[in-house]
Amino acid sequence: MELLAPSRWRCADFISDLHLQAADRATFLAWAHYMQTTTADAVFILGDLFEVWVGDDAAQLAGSFEAECVGILRAAGNRLALFIMQGNRDFLMGSDLMAACQASALPDPSTLDFAGQRWLLSHGDALCLDDHAYQAFRLQVRSNDWQQAFLNQTLAQRQEVARGIRQTSESRKQAGTVYADVDVAAALALMDQAKADHLIHGHTHRPGQNNLNAEKMRSVLSDWDLQASPPRAQVLRITCQADGTASLLRMAVTAA
Repeated sequence: MELLAPSRWRCADFISDLHLQAADRATFLAWAHYMQTTTADAVFILGDLFEVWVGDDAAQLAGSFEAECVGILRAAGNRLALFIMQGNRDFLMGSDLMAACQASALPDPSTLDFAGQRWLLSHGDALCLDDHAYQAFRLQVRSNDWQQAFLNQTLAQRQEVARGIRQTSESRKQAGTVYADVDVAAALALMDQAKADHLIHGHTHRPGQNNLNAEKMRSVLSDWDLQASPPRAQVLRITCQADGTASLLRMAVTAA
């Protein structure tokens, strides 16, 4: 997808890897406060908004955590431009969710023309080519057959699978697993194809900014964990200056 920012946009925010779940109320509250108060014209959520998403019908249960999140998203989507990209944890987010949230689904990758630059947006997992086991898993679960078979299970069955996924993830985290970074050659090839000079992605949990080569730059988004020590939560804000150029700022988000 190619997006041309409206001329009225002065500011766009980018976040990813919030891994929202009912068990982490602190992160949810910080995210909710941010969504309710951001002054940006647009918010781009580049994947892994949720720790796991078992299907859009989960948000139809009144009083559920998923329904609470949808309420926050809908309120934001009614006052600003909201774009949501699937990640490796919430790739089952579908059209029903986007409609409920007043959000636009953002394919991975997408390009954005804003503030005098062309930005390539991605969650980043598809570019982590050294993680062979994950790439094989990704190929399997992104197939229509796998997704249809999974979604045909009852909500209770899918939620049980989700609990197993969370337990496995927590075990890997406690074991100090080092996650693969994006493949530079693959990232540069994708940027050349998109005619973009700046890549923005998440997934790797290695926030920062660096040159991929002499001409190409990337910004890696922060994951969010308000229960960590120190807490982690950042927003990457791009502002269009008076001269039409872009200014980048990383803003720390604190507990509400």
